[in-house]
Amino acid sequence: MRWSEIPRDAKAYMLYHTLIAPGLIVWILFPLYLMETGYSILEVGAFFTAVNLASIPLTYLFGRAFNRWDIKKGLIAIDVLDGIAYVLYGLAKGAVASVLLFAGRAVEKLSTMLYPLYRAYEQIIYPEDKYEEIFAWHLRLPEIARVLTFPVMGYILGYVYPGPESYRWAFIIFGLFSAVTVAYLWLFLPSIGKDERITPEGFTFRAGEFKLLLAFEALLTLAWALAPEIVLINYVVFTLRKTVFEVTLVAVASSLASILGTYASERVPKGKGFRAIAFGMLLNAFYALIMALSPPFWIVLAVYALGDFGTTFWFPFYRAWMFKLIPKERASEFHAAISSYRKVIGIVAPFIAGALASIHATLPYVFSLAFFLLAGSMFVMISKKRS
Repeated sequence: MRWSEIPRDAKAYMLYHTLIAPGLIVWILFPLYLMETGYSILEVGAFFTAVNLASIPLTYLFGRAFNRWDIKKGLIAIDVLDGIAYVLYGLAKGAVASVLLFAGRAVEKLSTMLYPLYRAYEQIIYPEDKYEEIFAWHLRLPEIARVLTFPVMGYILGYVYPGPESYRWAFIIFGLFSAVTVAYLWLFLPSIGKDERITPEGFTFRAGEFKLLLAFEALLTLAWALAPEIVLINYVVFTLRKTVFEVTLVAVASSLASILGTYASERVPKGKGFRAIAFGMLLNAFYALIMALSPPFWIVLAVYALGDFGTTFWFPFYRAWMFKLIPKERASEFHAAISSYRKVIGIVAPFIAGALASIHATLPYVFSLAFFLLAGSMFVMISKKRS
């Protein structure tokens, strides 16, 4: 699919995600900030688990409410809340540091309760007959933004101005930048209210396939949640004795591989989506296997790139399958329900990941490997049945 063939509103939405992509470095800096200011990997895992508890029922309730409300206003709320959270992180210093960190994480978690609105918005604004093709562009552009910005920011924060004080300034800058992204959302993205969500005639809810989707979501949630970003950061910075710059290099290598993955996914023949998902899961499993062996840094770069290539390769087909199973007029509710379901499954995963990593830095990847293999096996069986 050429860029010129994508509808204008869909382009505006993709460019919004490209605009916010550099700010995702906060997801690396925040756990690293906690670790460098005295928290252990086990305590960081417990911290993230504690904040997860309140988000489960509220995620579904917000999603159900947005069946009637304008989804664009929910996207604006996400950026406002993230901006507040990042500023609180930046101000977390001295005697009130722990209070502000927890408050900031709570505010950020409130914004994540609205994240299912991204999927609902995509389901409605993207052309239904072009889901697989358009998601290649949806993934490609933000990854290009990360490739261009992460090495610069990583080098500055890792070698020029290293340490927690610089991280705090980065939090504040990205928090204030949310004013720009909120303005972009307000000016350039169309509203999506109740009238814009009409399920096509002939749509039938397929309960059996939806149960398979839920099973896959459970396996995938456990695979990623048991080897989260904090495990990589702990291994690279505290076991391999590197800096945040090397962590961003892993992200850049992953982004480059993801860009290649978007082009590879476009070459998969129609009707072979389930096979593509199974193959991508196999690549994810291989990444987890190598990481479990405590590799040197250059191999970490390679296997994380391979894993993200696999994820990008299977993602468009999985997302297209998901969207075809969900009625548009209840898109926000369904996506929020799936998100709450994932949170229930992964509720203690950050604590377990932290506990495993405290025993051995790469032990969480062993458990991640098992769940990737199970997820891939499921789609192998589905593909054989379809054949």
